Amino acid sequence: MPKDQSLACRMDQRRRLALIVYPGFKTLEATGPLSVLGYASRHLADAGYAGGYDITIAAPHVGHIPSDTAMSLEATQDLEGFDAPDTVLIAGAARIEEVLCAQQALVAWCRANGPRFKRCAAFCTASFLLAEAGLLDGQRAATHWNYVDRLRRRFPRVDVDADAIFVQAGRFWTSAGVTAAIDLTLAFVEQDYGRDIALAVAQDMVMYLKRPGGQSQFSTLLTGQMSGTPGMNEMLTWMSERLDQPLTLNDIAKERGMSIRSLTRAFTAEFGASPMAMLEGLRCERAKVLLLDTELPLKTLAYRAGFRSDEQMRKAFRRRFSLSPSDYRARFATSGTKQD
Repeated sequence: MPKDQSLACRMDQRRRLALIVYPGFKTLEATGPLSVLGYASRHLADAGYAGGYDITIAAPHVGHIPSDTAMSLEATQDLEGFDAPDTVLIAGAARIEEVLCAQQALVAWCRANGPRFKRCAAFCTASFLLAEAGLLDGQRAATHWNYVDRLRRRFPRVDVDADAIFVQAGRFWTSAGVTAAIDLTLAFVEQDYGRDIALAVAQDMVMYLKRPGGQSQFSTLLTGQMSGTPGMNEMLTWMSERLDQPLTLNDIAKERGMSIRSLTRAFTAEFGASPMAMLEGLRCERAKVLLLDTELPLKTLAYRAGFRSDEQMRKAFRRRFSLSPSDYRARFATSGTKQD
């Protein structure tokens, strides 16, 4: 039984939820969240609670709805006359401009039901659908980094956050790419049924509990992989696998078979940062995961992330994020979102 009695009561509550799809929706933005919700319902049942999610798949018409892959989902409810339940999830699409033209009935449904949404998540480019319906005017919103400029041009009244994984603006939640849809859905599970259930789901899916919505869409490693040559990318991977070791600039140069001067010049040219700055970024990201997903004391956590001391970790966090590790844990360990 949870220590929080109000949480214990919530864990016996059933929640109605609708997933909205349409021809060309992104497969993982539907199946990923559905998996999260299914696992959550199973864990609640296994723990003896009556709570869980009653999910309706809705679309412009009933039947098999083709995705952007060979998979389709069967919609059992068409949108005409469908009253939105408490929570609505909307999948995005790669060709979102075509969807806006072809699915005006979906936009109209969002416009009509938006004022009644208690909680609505638009995954990735689904933010375009909410914006087209006028529901994001004057609000902060996120989308996949590759669509940020298009969202800004088409909807200048929307305050587009170019970097966040997901953003909450009142009743409306918007997210970045497909994996961010899973992060956002896990945040819903935690909000509905508590951190323990969300953590159990994350463990089932072999992933971190969730990335805070306010975090960047790009990790240090991913940014380096996007901008670096294969050889330098391998170097970053090698470093990321040895964060708990006391790596020196000489160690890195030796592994790469370069002089320290040449290595520093190469890193700066490839990534705009020195090898040790990149190493610090990797260690900070390891520390952020440990701060959210464990209750380790800061000193133990710092060593596991590769810092020589908790003070060194604190200085790195202050320099990079303008807050301390303790502040980061307090801010993101419960809700993990940017809120307006």
